[in-house]
Amino acid sequence: MMKNTVYTRLPYFYLLFSLQLFAAEGTEIQFAAEEVEQGGATTHHHPINRHAFSQPAANLAFEKRLDFKLGNSIFKKLWVPAPSSTTASDGLGPLYNARSCMQCHVRDGRGHTPESDWPADNAVSLFLRLSIPAQNEEQAKALASGQQGVIPEPTYGTQLQDFAVTGLAAEGHLKIRYTEKLVTLADGESVALRRPNYSITHLGYGPLHPDTMFSPRIAPAMIGLGLLESIPDASILALSDPDDQNNDGISGKANHVWNPQTQTLSLGRFGWKAGAATLNQQNNAAFNGDIGISTPYANNPYGECTPQQKACLQLPHGGSAHLDGVEAPNSMIALLLFYTRHIAVPARRDADKTEVLAGKEIFYNSGCIDCHQPTFKTSTRPALPELSNQLIWPYTDLLLHDMGAGLADNRPEYQASGSEWRTPPLWGIGLTQTVSKKTHYLHDGRARTLLEAILWHGGEAEQAKLTVKNMPTSDRHNLIKFLESL
Repeated sequence: MMKNTVYTRLPYFYLLFSLQLFAAEGTEIQFAAEEVEQGGATTHHHPINRHAFSQPAANLAFEKRLDFKLGNSIFKKLWVPAPSSTTASDGLGPLYNARSCMQCHVRDGRGHTPESDWPADNAVSLFLRLSIPAQNEEQAKALASGQQGVIPEPTYGTQLQDFAVTGLAAEGHLKIRYTEKLVTLADGESVALRRPNYSITHLGYGPLHPDTMFSPRIAPAMIGLGLLESIPDASILALSDPDDQNNDGISGKANHVWNPQTQTLSLGRFGWKAGAATLNQQNNAAFNGDIGISTPYANNPYGECTPQQKACLQLPHGGSAHLDGVEAPNSMIALLLFYTRHIAVPARRDADKTEVLAGKEIFYNSGCIDCHQPTFKTSTRPALPELSNQLIWPYTDLLLHDMGAGLADNRPEYQASGSEWRTPPLWGIGLTQTVSKKTHYLHDGRARTLLEAILWHGGEAEQAKLTVKNMPTSDRHNLIKFLESL
């Protein structure tokens, strides 16, 4: 019989809506039609091309599609430095990583690592987070209370900005060097895994704190975020087992993070370490930190400029009374939120093919679903009817898992340790090449193929990785075909 964890970790509605998983060892897995509609009724069936991640929810009413398009225009907007004649678009920086959301999430897809060193490639869609350990009792209390997730590096803040407006120095430039190691699989195939080594060149404001911790983060795809936000807290917390009380080796835990809107701790579900509780919080943090734009929820017209960067704090900004006193007013933030909530997940392809079904069976039996939870049902949200009560298939539990030393960034964030990461959703992962023209997986884009990404798994996923490493060639081929169908 299949091990009990497959059943106990699946919500009851999965069992109700699926036709059948397995009855006994060797039983052929059957196709569940609901799985094609990965985002429930929001799933789109548009032609699969480079715009596959940029479609509105299929059930979005016609009269709401204008708001979606307006939100998309804000997502694409190129910001300019202040002062400018285009007051609705000025306020960039003064320090920044990108001039628009779209520059990092190209066609709403996944980012990529730089192909060469600066200045030939500025690594626009790969950020470097910064922080230091608590230096005094006050900082220690702020971390312990959850009101802060990290302590910023004193001079450079929480993120390295590699661009600056004219006349100001950028903070620095990220340099990556890879070392490769060969992993030999049971069938004799060799796979080269590349380990990144990071350094910062051209520091613009003096040395970093000697205890600075670094965490590279690649921009994730934007699909299905409103659905992930609509999963009930209780459904996620029901999968949490931080002390591994069932002794299955999987100890997923929730990250509880500070919610600036409610001024309380909330369940984190966005970001590589689940460091944001809501999509609005994530959007505003990106606006302010990545582009340097102030919003009603992140009202700092100088973005990530720190007190040590005095010239940065003396430059003009784009805040004005007719824009709610900020650079991106409430109306703009609301449209952006509407857009990011309603980007549709594409329908699965080839889900009923024999090799895909065989790969699905391997995925379930190998323990992958212990973290990559197949399905949830979203809550009832009267203000968001399109996202309400949807059976979805994101393949994530939105919990933190220890992924081992190989993937550790050694930088804690709220309750996430330096080796813990939120399980990323897998829906749409098979269209990465189609949308982004590149395939860079994991939090820092080091994996160039899905197999490389699997082979980097460790910690709680060590046993599942070993299963893949030791399986016959045909099984591994089918597993990858299943992932490519998502």
